[in-house]
Amino acid sequence: MRAAWLRTWLRTWLSFPRVALAVALTLAAATAHAQTAPPTRDDIVAKLNHYEQDAEFDQPALKQQVMERAKTRIKNDPGPVNRPLIAPDLAKLPAFNAAIQFDDDTPIIQPASYQTVGRLADALVHASLLPYTFLIVGHVESNSKTREANAILSQRRADAIRDVLVNTFKISAKRLQSIGLGEEQFLERAKPTSPVNGQMQIMTLARIPDEQPATPAKPAAPAKKPAKKR
Repeated sequence: MRAAWLRTWLRTWLSFPRVALAVALTLAAATAHAQTAPPTRDDIVAKLNHYEQDAEFDQPALKQQVMERAKTRIKNDPGPVNRPLIAPDLAKLPAFNAAIQFDDDTPIIQPASYQTVGRLADALVHASLLPYTFLIVGHVESNSKTREANAILSQRRADAIRDVLVNTFKISAKRLQSIGLGEEQFLERAKPTSPVNGQMQIMTLARIPDEQPATPAKPAAPAKKPAKKR
């Protein structure tokens, strides 16, 4: 009797770690799926649909500023954690952060992120967002590469997202601008190497001006009748 009880207890004890491991793996898989699931169109619309006023934004000027600061060795640079934001006003705009995956050191979008880009396109043609223009912002996390190289890469990735939205999903090019901020404006300043800093952002930039109705042409003045000869 005692031997039978011992065998039962031993089988239960040996199976417990396997059960626990199976549960742990199931929970881990569910968590990973929740973290990598693409956003819904409504998630994106809800983040971007908070327009208040047009943002003052000069893309060529900011692009030049980013490149100049990225390749200049500043004496007493405070480092990535305390480095001043290069475009603080952008942080005030309605924004959606998208975890889009690229091939290493390239602007090539990985297939796993195609659905996320498609959801961005779906959101941009939603009725509530059609009146607006948007800014696509590229970032990178701090790594072993130079700040200049990362600034260039972030711009190429922002351009790549814009090109796909315009060429593949037929979003009007007039509604989209792109800028790469490299390491000059981290999304999570306290952790410069965090993958969060590699996310792309799309921001609501301005309202598209209403088209003015064409001024109707004035009717031609009637021709004067020739004077009668007397």
